[in-house]
Order: sequence, then C-alpha cells, then structure tokens
Amino acid sequence: MAVRTPGTRRKERVKENMETRILGRGLAVSAVGLGCMGFSHAYGAPTEERDTIRMIRNAYDIGYTFFDTAEVYGTENDPHINEQLVGEALKPFRNHVQIATKFGIHFDMTGSQVNYPLIPDSRPEVIRASAEGSLKRLQTDYIDLYFQHRIDPAVEPETVAEVMAELIKEGKILHWGISETSEEYLRRAHAVCPVTAVENRYSMMARQYEALFPALEELGVGLVAFSPMANGFLTGKYGKGVQFDPKYDYRSNMPQFTDEAIEQNQGLLALLGHIAEDKEATPAQISMAWMLCKKPWIVPIPGTRRLERLKENAGAAEVQALDDALSRIDMSEVFGGSKIVKG
Repeated sequence: MAVRTPGTRRKERVKENMETRILGRGLAVSAVGLGCMGFSHAYGAPTEERDTIRMIRNAYDIGYTFFDTAEVYGTENDPHINEQLVGEALKPFRNHVQIATKFGIHFDMTGSQVNYPLIPDSRPEVIRASAEGSLKRLQTDYIDLYFQHRIDPAVEPETVAEVMAELIKEGKILHWGISETSEEYLRRAHAVCPVTAVENRYSMMARQYEALFPALEELGVGLVAFSPMANGFLTGKYGKGVQFDPKYDYRSNMPQFTDEAIEQNQGLLALLGHIAEDKEATPAQISMAWMLCKKPWIVPIPGTRRLERLKENAGAAEVQALDDALSRIDMSEVFGGSKIVKG
C-alpha cells in the first residue's frame, strides 16, 4: 500500500470538491479562486494575521487551489503584508496550489480619499525588483501567474512582454498576464510572449469587457474575473443606510452602495433572489454561476473573510445564462476602479 502524506490527502479532496479550469496554455486552477486582497487592504481594517493564515488554509481544505495577491495589497505600516501572509499560509502545500501576484503600480498617497489613485510603473528594472521581492515574501522560487497590475502608458507592451519572457526562461515565473487590459495592448504583448490570462473587473453589473471575449477566445487567453459580485453588492446583503469605514473601506466611495443606487438596483436583486430561491442557492452563488456558464476559461476570484462565505462561493450552483433578463433591468453605476495618475 502506498503511503499517503497529508498533502496527498488534501490534493485528493481538491479533486473531489472543486472543478478544475485551464487558463491559457495549460495552467490548471480551481474553477473558483480566492482573492486575498481583502484580508489586508480595501475592505475595512486588516484581518488579524493568524486569522488570515487560518482562512487561507481553510480555503485550501475546501478545495481552492488558486490564490490571488499583489505586492501592493497591504497597509501603510506594512505595504507588502498580503504577499507575506499568502506565502506563509500556502507554504505547507506550495506544490499543490497556484499563486498569482502582480507588479507595476504603487499608490499616490498624497490624497485624502480611501481609494488612493494608482501610479503605474512597468519599467524593466522595476519589474525585476518587484519579482524578486514577491518571490521572497511568498517564500517560493517561482510564481505561477504574474500579472501586470495596470498598463503603464510610458512603457510599450512589447517591452513588458520581453521581460516576462526572460523571467519565464529563468524559471522565476511560469505564466504571465495583464490586468485591466485593452485588446490592442493584449495582442501586442501576446505576440512577443504568450499571455495566459487577463485579470479584469467582471460581474453582472460590469460587463464591458465582454467585448474582449472574441480576442481571448482567438488567442487562447483565460479571464480571471475580479470583483465578480460587484464588490459584494450582488450578495444581496446590503440595504439602504449601509455604512463602511471611510478610513479603510473602498466601498465607502462606491456608487452601487448609495441609497439611490440600492433603490435603482432592486430589479436586479429581485431577479437574483428569485433564481436563487428556485435553485436552492444564494444570490452570490447565482452571480458567479452565471459567469462560470458563460465560458469554460473564466475563473472568478471572490474575496471573503468568513468561512461560510468560502464554502458558499466554492459551491456556486449551475444556472443558465441570464443575459436577456440583465439587459432589460435598470441598474446603477458600479465602482470602476481607482483613478490612474502619472507619477
């Protein structure tokens, strides 16, 4: 009889509990990933470090194998803490998981708003320094998927792709991708070094990037969907009068959480609630099942700090396309991302 290590047993549970999807040319990941940003950044005061590590390990036990972080997901006191916690949490089963992290931005801290504007910087020397820093913080010798966090208008996509090709050749990254990309930028970069995935905002309330789908299909590029529940709005758990910490929580400035928007979005929430009841699921599960049914190469990465939400998100129920109904429903604007400014 073969001896089974704890890591082997956990890997078998992953196969039983979570479908696998393929991004690009052969990066196999769990069908739903875990966005780790909220443990340290943008969604209220940071979670205690030991609680963050425990939650990430709980996610692995549930069946998640794909974990998304970035070098800038942190606090003023420790701007890289998210990568450190992800690395520590996943160290015991590093070879059974896929880690995505990002390079290419820093925050403009001169303003007073909670969602600081972003300053892009993808100069080759900056990319290389970022990669070395991320490898050290993640306690690994390779990054599964390395994203350019935002396009830098001062650096040509071919230049960025050349650096990615070098890092792949050196074994420091296995795949690369681009976040919030345009089709032109994607095509130019992909021609130099094949892109595995784009990571773009995508949800029932933010469908503008569906225009990119034909190019993704043609090029064989996957979509990692961040904010798949419109920053939590599509869970249906927020009503009029909701308030968020103006110091730590980006949602305090997001348009979908105003009283006017909540009223405007009642049709959408009612549709979600009706289908969820019919399918014996939750609105959150329906909102993600919708995108999972759209294309086999879409992988949502919802974030949460609660174990019950981890389980709920992992169990997104199957549901047929809702496009026709969505196109007829009035809904508010949804947060479209932090402002990009020049350094």
